[in-house]
Amino acid sequence: MSRFPVKKVAVLGAGVMGAQIAAHLVNVKVPVILFDLPAKEGAKSGIAEKAIANLKKLKPSPLGLAADADLIQPANYEEHMKLLKGCDLIIEAIAERMDWKTDLYHKIAPFVAKHAIVASNTSGLSITQLSEALPEAMRARFCGIHFFNPPRYMQLVELIATPGTDAHVVDQLEAFVTSTLGKGVVRAKDTPNFIANRIGIAGMLATMKEVENYGLTYDVVDDLTGKKLGRASSGTFRTADVVGLDTMAHVVRTLQDNLSADTDPFYASYATPAVLEKLLALGQLGQKSGAGFYKKVGRDILRFELESEDYVPGGQKADEVYARMLKKPAAQRLQLLRNAEGAAGQFLWAILRNSFHYAAVHLESIAESARDVDQAMRWGFGMRQGPFELWQEAGWLEVAKMVQEDIDAGKALSRAPLPAWVFEGPVAEAGGVHTAEGSWSPARKAFVARRALPVYARQLFPERLLGEAGEGFETAGTTLSETDALRVWTLDAAGSGAGEGEGRVLIASIKNKMHAISPAVMEGLMEALELAEAEYAAMVIWSGDAPFSVGADLQATMPAFVVGGADAIESIEQELQQLMLRLRYAQVPVVAGIHGMALGGGCELAVHCARRVAHMESYIGLVEVGVGLVPGAGGLTYIARRAAENAATSTGKDLLPFLTEGFTAAAMAKVGTSALESRQLGYLLDSDLIVAHKDEVLFVALNEARALAAGGWRAPHKRLFPVAGRSGIATIRGSLVNMRDGGFISDHDQYIATLIAEVVCGGDVDAGTLVSEEYLMQLERKAFCGLIAHPKSQERILGMLSTGKPLRN
Repeated sequence: MSRFPVKKVAVLGAGVMGAQIAAHLVNVKVPVILFDLPAKEGAKSGIAEKAIANLKKLKPSPLGLAADADLIQPANYEEHMKLLKGCDLIIEAIAERMDWKTDLYHKIAPFVAKHAIVASNTSGLSITQLSEALPEAMRARFCGIHFFNPPRYMQLVELIATPGTDAHVVDQLEAFVTSTLGKGVVRAKDTPNFIANRIGIAGMLATMKEVENYGLTYDVVDDLTGKKLGRASSGTFRTADVVGLDTMAHVVRTLQDNLSADTDPFYASYATPAVLEKLLALGQLGQKSGAGFYKKVGRDILRFELESEDYVPGGQKADEVYARMLKKPAAQRLQLLRNAEGAAGQFLWAILRNSFHYAAVHLESIAESARDVDQAMRWGFGMRQGPFELWQEAGWLEVAKMVQEDIDAGKALSRAPLPAWVFEGPVAEAGGVHTAEGSWSPARKAFVARRALPVYARQLFPERLLGEAGEGFETAGTTLSETDALRVWTLDAAGSGAGEGEGRVLIASIKNKMHAISPAVMEGLMEALELAEAEYAAMVIWSGDAPFSVGADLQATMPAFVVGGADAIESIEQELQQLMLRLRYAQVPVVAGIHGMALGGGCELAVHCARRVAHMESYIGLVEVGVGLVPGAGGLTYIARRAAENAATSTGKDLLPFLTEGFTAAAMAKVGTSALESRQLGYLLDSDLIVAHKDEVLFVALNEARALAAGGWRAPHKRLFPVAGRSGIATIRGSLVNMRDGGFISDHDQYIATLIAEVVCGGDVDAGTLVSEEYLMQLERKAFCGLIAHPKSQERILGMLSTGKPLRN
């Protein structure tokens, strides 16, 4: 893979975006310096220092570990400009003022290393115009790099070259942003607001216009334009509040100031809506100011009403008939909406029609191909499908005719006709813009394939758009066995490697909903292990979609309890524990490839593997307390064993300090909010790998499995280990009584936590007593089966099954 070695990065500007970009760089182990103006009072780098300190308070956290904020080096432009000479990448993220940015470029130019790339995080200013402030020699290494807020969580990064940018520089930066930062890169043309904000903000303005036309309220619109429409759950107006109404207004002004009726046939639709103007005048900027389109008062959510200029009760939902319409196949869905008699249905058709119309008219000017538009809207605005994908799925020419009819009838936002390529030529013949050959590029008048940069070889199953070529993980490779619950397969050809089975890796992919571990999954994994030990070098447990696993399948096991009582559950639990021990002591290395949640039994499955390869956004924890149970598949045994192993490296003899973190995590159902925090909780080890890009997890896991096998991996010895015993239980019990008396936990919480303490401390034995994993697992089963028959635990289980949310009783 062609690498751009980035030893250090400088971020210029310690505002909201600059500080959070710096935070994400720290997340992925890239040293970073955060610059800002010298403070007028106190320490000269006080502005940057304050921004760094504030990162620890933000929710959702921009940091994988809050303490890592201290790894960001604060600096100021007066004292520390020479530090720029040691930076390979400089990201400018100051306020959206052309004059301020160009002034800063003049100041930093003498200190930029000859090899360094300089990039602006502007959300819409002309990159070419910005480059003119740089010396001629630096312009080839300058481009735009537009992160989306919040940078840690939003996948999209737009790269924007100028006519003078060296193409190799953009390739290098794309590789770094993709693999090291874990982002999805879209290359945009240097036009106002680039791709995602151009399409997305224009779409929000169009939605506001149609809301006025159809007389709908903001809460009803958000109900319609969220998950039901395949978009971000926050809908339209809640999204605007989160983004910030001042930020949205700035992006709108960029369109107003840099376009005209002569250059954009939709220019009239960029007028600032009256409601947005009013909210800005009132200082109601959205979430950041406590009120915008919505305002929270106590537990009530109020919505703004323009007529009264006040807030009124919110929470209205659209008629369920529209939810049913939106579940129909794409072609039927659009026909139903277009022909709907109700205002909500007509509104939905209008905003979809507007999005198709706008994207088609602007495609050639803002993007290289339709792929860039659809990926930008998926990654930057949380859409399940981009506008071209939905259009293509619903029937390209049929939808095109409906859109053009509305344009001709004056119902659309602009009278500009759909481009000729929509109705004639390759796109019409192919039935859409995405084909096995590539995606449509109006400028090239051809379907263009994805960029074949070496970095993308690490993505064995990249996210595909509707109509694109490429086999999905569900059917790829050679299937060795498959049930409704589990697929066992390989990407390796038979006989590959120096010897039979050498270098070949078996892959097990759970197929159940949320990848829950049912008896069928347990049986399939046992059989896969036997096959791996007989014919393969290693095994990887991985699924192409998140989560890794949410744990035991309660719905599949509850019938066994109803019929056979606690004895039936004990049998299932024992089989699950045996699976975990088989994984741990397998004769081939087993690697868990984790993306998303690994909860309860999913966490236990992961910790019993030889290694774990986890995506940065992996959320790992033992959460059984939430359903009134204790971890029953070896999770508590793992906590006790790891405490003993860690204590063995210390000169102290007291086990309890090493046990406290693990006990607390299980008893409080703590989940790591990143792979980094999951490592801190002990669910990932220092030897495990954390990967920034979700689509690289399988590639890294396979390589790790092969490396372990090639290195002569052997299963660990089975050893007895010491436990804290009854004295440890007594100490923990005392703390639990105080927590209950203080109102921090309920009586049932205390009871469950006491059972957890009894297991991790080894039961009624002396401190230091040596025990086996099987002994502790027996204690786990006893506690688990006792709780599943407990009325309060049953209330929690039924509450979770019916609502999907934990019940605390």
